[in-house]
Amino acid sequence: MRQADIDDGVKAGVTTDEQARMRELEQEVRELKRANEILKRAASFFGAELDRQYKN
Repeated sequence: MRQADIDDGVKAGVTTDEQARMRELEQEVRELKRANEILKRAASFFGAELDRQYKN
């Protein structure tokens, strides 16, 4: 009942649609953070490889 009142605009609060969207965005943020970490590690690895090649 309480959530239905919020969804209908009778009571203040976060609607079901807003909750679903927030879950989607939170998942996307987790995926982007994971991808960013992978890219940082790859850049570090390849940067070190290039540095080694340059010194030789």
